[in-house]
Amino acid sequence: MRKKLYRNGEWAEAKEYSDLLSPYSAEKLAEIPKASLEDVQLAIDSAEAARESMSRLTAYERAQILEQLTSLFIDHKQKAAEMIALESAKPLKYALAEIDRTIETYKFAAEEAKRLTGEMIPLDAARGGANRVGYTMREPIGVVAAITPFNFPQNLVAHKVGPAIAAGNTIVLKPASQTPLSALFLAELLDQTDLPKGAFNVVTGSGKTVGDALVESEKVRMITFTGSPEVGKGIRDKAGLKKVSLELGSNAGVIIDKGVNLKAVVEKAVTGAFSNQGQVCISLQRIYIVRELMEDFIAQFKAAAERLVIGEPLDGHTDLSAMISQKEQERAESWVEEAVSEGAALITGGKIENGIFQPAILTNVQRDSKVSCMEVFAPLVIVNPIDSVEDGIREVNDSDFGLQAGIFTNDISTAFNASRSLEVGGVIINDIPTFRVDQMPYGGVKESGNSKEGLKYAIEEMTEMKLVVWNHNPLQ
Repeated sequence: MRKKLYRNGEWAEAKEYSDLLSPYSAEKLAEIPKASLEDVQLAIDSAEAARESMSRLTAYERAQILEQLTSLFIDHKQKAAEMIALESAKPLKYALAEIDRTIETYKFAAEEAKRLTGEMIPLDAARGGANRVGYTMREPIGVVAAITPFNFPQNLVAHKVGPAIAAGNTIVLKPASQTPLSALFLAELLDQTDLPKGAFNVVTGSGKTVGDALVESEKVRMITFTGSPEVGKGIRDKAGLKKVSLELGSNAGVIIDKGVNLKAVVEKAVTGAFSNQGQVCISLQRIYIVRELMEDFIAQFKAAAERLVIGEPLDGHTDLSAMISQKEQERAESWVEEAVSEGAALITGGKIENGIFQPAILTNVQRDSKVSCMEVFAPLVIVNPIDSVEDGIREVNDSDFGLQAGIFTNDISTAFNASRSLEVGGVIINDIPTFRVDQMPYGGVKESGNSKEGLKYAIEEMTEMKLVVWNHNPLQ
């Protein structure tokens, strides 16, 4: 099946194509167009030309377009989920959950489109402000280039496309090379809505060709990127005066205090560490537990991890399947071997069996081991003992990243202190750091990023504030 580029509301052939293979079975799924520089420029030109049409839409009309898209996703939920499972090997149960969230994300975007307002400024509070009225307006920023990752090929795209449409912007989307089918399916759905032609465009291909052209184009006013810190820094350095929104890496940690319900914590930890093969920005990677609970927790956690159903992603019973590529699985396996050579104990998993990296638990890991201090992006979690919650806070903070962190405790003072002391963008109390709902502000500090997603907050990033001042003083 040969796919096409989508620009200016039309499907276009490319000069070159590449084969898209299933990460699980290695079977050929489709031939994907490799956009040339000319293809990218045509997509940008289409988005630029559509700005006027988008600017004429009322808030009601933008909301209606997003409502139409929501309804189409509801009608095609199974197809959209199966596409994710095929191209990324995400187990079908999690792919279906992603589409549920995608529907909710576009629904939130529709609602926020109607709430895009400015504010009154009390100019007469200043000595020279008498008889003047001031207010702010939010206006669309223009052409938005969205560069998205493979791990949530619909919902993380929705967090860029939804607010861009709600704010009245036009979009050029460059999806991850392994998950282009979801982006092209989104184009098929948007093509059935009242969105002006050219307001949404999809260009597939290499990051070097497509990504660089988007970042360097003078017509693109904003880059919104989710991916690695290395690529994010490169985008920032090349972008000039463009607005750049970066959602980057993490090695999310959780602290487990004494006196908590270990069974409930274990159930959440298994989900946080191993769902979507650990390929989640806020996947639970580091667990710090008070020493007195360590032995009991490890026994329960190991048993729960070994109960996971491993296999074919399209099987509705599968909990864990292949990672996005064999190369990434081999990297994860080598990191486990390195940690063990540095003194860590491997409790379970950590090997590639039947083409799938087995979910791994490591204990007593050195803080400078890669599995601790870098983003592992694999079904791998470390569990280290601590003597106090304060020790746990220091361990979590001893990181270049700071996206989200969690703490389980029954003590309100301990929870409050953790919320103040953890150096992260979000603190989740009595839950895993993997918790996210789509309207909340989401983003990190340090090398985890420089902005917030979540519909209301992303729309603020994707608009420009304009001040209007009326002078009611007599003009002589």
